[in-house]
Formats: sequence, C-alpha cells, structure tokens
Amino acid sequence: QVQLVESGGGLVQPGGSLRLSCAASGSIFSINVMGWYRQAPGKERELVATITRGGISNYADTVKGRFTISRISAVRTVDLQMNTLAPEDTAVYYCNAATTSGVATGSYWGQGTQVTVSS
Repeated sequence: QVQLVESGGGLVQPGGSLRLSCAASGSIFSINVMGWYRQAPGKERELVATITRGGISNYADTVKGRFTISRISAVRTVDLQMNTLAPEDTAVYYCNAATTSGVATGSYWGQGTQVTVSS
C-alpha cells in the first residue's frame, strides 16, 4: 500500500510561483514513477509532469519551461515548482504513484490540493 499526501496549494497572482509537495508513505520502494496531474472545473484530468526512479522527467507542453518536477529523498517526496503561473493553471493538482510488485502493478492518488491563479 502507498499513501500520498499533497501540500503547498493556495492562491497566487498571475506571474507568481508556487511549490507543491507530495509525501509518500507505505511501500515506497515499490514506486517506479511519481507525478503530478491536474483537473480544472469542467475539464478532464491531465498529466502535468512525471519522474521515474531513474530521474527521467516528462512534462506536458502547456507547462514545459515553467514547471519543474523533482525528487526529494528518493521517491518519498516529489515536488513541483511552478513558475510564471497563469489563470489557465488553476486546478486541483493530484499526486500519483505507479507501483510494481512482482507481476502486479498499481496506481495510487493523493487527495488533491487546490491551486488558484487569479488577480
């Protein structure tokens, strides 16, 4: 089992910055990939950024060059540094962990943290 807890969401003005953090607990050594997703009202959940155990990161085109995903203390904590925020970034941001145990795989989600970009 893996438990994920997000933090760092809040209200920020356009052009500002915010740093989200996701803390993982439980069977953390089974985690292969961690990442951030977001869902705005009336829209589908979309990928923001992911990072593998090997340090390979992937970003959505909409955030590339503005957001940076990083791993803190192996995969126990994964942060998302968000710069040059725009109103279009407003959404609930969810942390995700993909796991492997033998031949089985799993996917776990945090409760989400609200990010609001507004002047």
